[in-house]
Amino acid sequence: MTRARTPREPGRAVVVGGGIAGLATATLLSAEGWTVSLFEAGDDVGGRAGSWRSGGFRFDTGPSWYLMPEVFDHFFRLLGTTAADELDLVPLSPAYRVYTEGDAAPLDVVSGRDAATALFEGIEPGAGSRLGEYLDSAADAYDLSITRFLYDAYETTAGLRDPELLRRLPRLAPLLTRTLASHIARRFTDLRLQQILGYPAVFLGGSPYGVPSLYHLMSHLDLDEGVLYPRGGLTEVIRAVERLARARGVEIQTRAEVTEIQTRDGIASGVRLADGRSIAADLVVSTADLHHTETSLLPPELRSYPESWWAKRTPSPGALLLLLGVEGELPQLAHHTLLFTRDWQDNFERIFGGGSSIPDPASLYVCKPSATDPSVAPPGHENLFVLVPVPADPGLGRGGEDGDGDPRIEKAADAVVRQVAQWCGIPDLADRIIVRRTIAPGDFEADLHAWRGNALGLAHTLGQSAVFRPRNASKRVDGLLYAGASTLPGIGLPMCLISAELVVKRLRGDRSPGPLTEPAVARV
Repeated sequence: MTRARTPREPGRAVVVGGGIAGLATATLLSAEGWTVSLFEAGDDVGGRAGSWRSGGFRFDTGPSWYLMPEVFDHFFRLLGTTAADELDLVPLSPAYRVYTEGDAAPLDVVSGRDAATALFEGIEPGAGSRLGEYLDSAADAYDLSITRFLYDAYETTAGLRDPELLRRLPRLAPLLTRTLASHIARRFTDLRLQQILGYPAVFLGGSPYGVPSLYHLMSHLDLDEGVLYPRGGLTEVIRAVERLARARGVEIQTRAEVTEIQTRDGIASGVRLADGRSIAADLVVSTADLHHTETSLLPPELRSYPESWWAKRTPSPGALLLLLGVEGELPQLAHHTLLFTRDWQDNFERIFGGGSSIPDPASLYVCKPSATDPSVAPPGHENLFVLVPVPADPGLGRGGEDGDGDPRIEKAADAVVRQVAQWCGIPDLADRIIVRRTIAPGDFEADLHAWRGNALGLAHTLGQSAVFRPRNASKRVDGLLYAGASTLPGIGLPMCLISAELVVKRLRGDRSPGPLTEPAVARV
């Protein structure tokens, strides 16, 4: 049963969780006139977008791609500033480098329509013109998503019944019913090109064989728009939002774990902390993992999404992360480097097929931020962040420092280092590593309460996208809202910023499908 409407007049609000969604929500609420307290269980804010220092290196421990820049720009403008004022953004060229198993030479992917067209045409005659059509469609789908889907909390179906959207339905329907992989394969035959267009599915917590082809829109971002990097790392985005939150009077408490969302007569009344304190509130917004929020912070009778609901859902993959400080330079690697196996489909089947094996060799991602940013490594050294998608299974184990993680995880990490060394022509890579830390699904579960140890949130399958994704308000507790990667609109830093805006839209009673008009916040 859906409760009475959420309170809209500003009062006292509590935000659970200090990741990007929590910080953004707290900041926007404060700008709306709420008195806001944010409680974060960890030692610092950031959540998945964390930071770790060792031996003169500074590592991002989560997101490392800055995509959808207009979403960041819009968020900052809502608060009277701009991304350019808050961040030092650097364009990357190449956008990324690709190594394919068995190929001697890598491909450098340079953003921009002309460069991408030339790359595709040089590999597969005729692919250049087909890419133009593909990217035109991707840009149209992206515009549709921004104006009609991503900023809609789906309190009503009015946005879905918009005449303009209905006119586009004949083109839209196949994009919802066909997988991304099949959509690509109908247009391009070379495996390398298919992989360049298909890998963004991982950003969505899915497989190109599982996400709908509407998400070909992602190629508009890296091939048309370009890839940026905030100097200092993605943690600078966290720091920027934290600064804005504190400037607007948000109280931020770390090492303050919420253990219960308190209610009175079906209405949220505050939270209880692990130290026994009870904090009263007129509004509670949980940006913690939604499964944890529903199954650990609420009693069974007040759960909108009980365990029986989760049993039918698909998490994003888990991740094996390697944070490596390396002596000497590594010109073989770009800022972003992707390694793709030939058995592309089998690789994804091993991740999403229900087993618990770590692919070897694996399709994986390497970030070398020291290519662009000297602040992340000592002079004459390189900073590497390696991400290997693995099954969402905390039973795979936990990582550690200097090889002290669970044996299965460290053995897999050794194999990853060997693979990067062999495929990228760095035979002495293992001998040059002077800082090493591994992070695994068991850590995501223990440290972030991530459901099944997943790395990103709910996967963007058709049944878990847009109107089918969990709403941002409890069905059973009035005054309890949600934001973050497992609710609307989805996975990733930009999506989490939008989820914070959706909280404000719901409180205002704004049911429009698009973003708030700038400047949207009157009480800055």
